[in-house]
Amino acid sequence: MDLNLRGKIVVISGAAGKEGSIGETILQRLGEEGAIPAVIDRNSRGFDYVKKLQQKGVDAVFCQTDVTDPEQIEKALNTISKKYGRIDVVINNVGVNDGVGLDGSYEEFMNSLKLNMVSYFMIVKYALPFLITSKGNILNIGSKVALTGQGRTSGYAASKGGVLGLTREWAVDLIHYGIRSNAIIIAESWTPSYDTWIRTLPNGEEKLKSIIEKIPLENRMTSTDEIANACLFTISDRSSHTTGQFIFVDGGYVHLDRSLLTDE
Repeated sequence: MDLNLRGKIVVISGAAGKEGSIGETILQRLGEEGAIPAVIDRNSRGFDYVKKLQQKGVDAVFCQTDVTDPEQIEKALNTISKKYGRIDVVINNVGVNDGVGLDGSYEEFMNSLKLNMVSYFMIVKYALPFLITSKGNILNIGSKVALTGQGRTSGYAASKGGVLGLTREWAVDLIHYGIRSNAIIIAESWTPSYDTWIRTLPNGEEKLKSIIEKIPLENRMTSTDEIANACLFTISDRSSHTTGQFIFVDGGYVHLDRSLLTDE
């Protein structure tokens, strides 16, 4: 199915993670669909990713940006808008489960909010005039932690809860402009960061096995390709009457009856 993304200017934050991360996978899929990715990330890997896309004939741009700094975000959006004259989609993908719990300081908690939620607000704020012109759309990458909790990660949980609130608020606020706003909610997906976390645990193999056993559909983790596919469909005009939705790409992890996980 042609998603009609060719030539669309797609601003995506947090797409310069390690190869195989959710953001990097979405970035590669955007290139394959002929979209024009405009990457906002603080990691210099973004330069290499964009260079490789350009070598394949894909137009792309990287703006190295600390998304906790509003001035840097504004500068990045100015650069993108001046280069292309339009913005069609914003994908807010930044997310770091930083473990800032109740024992964290005020500064640590606020920094978690700035990275994981406030950056979403600021990127949309500066992209909005262009989204209004293009009747574009917004896609926020969320987490099941906003709905289930996790423990010892108040900053991340609060941020991701706020992201879901913003998703619905923007869907209402911008509906008269024809702008759609949705969120993809992820549960357990195998990424480089997940691998790093598992390796820090003394019983990592056992922990991983117990997690996988709790995923109802096929008892496996969601692949980043599956997440990217859902993202691209949602931002495309093939999903043109979908707004204000929380789309779960989680193998039934959050909602399905736990009795599915018991042996008969």
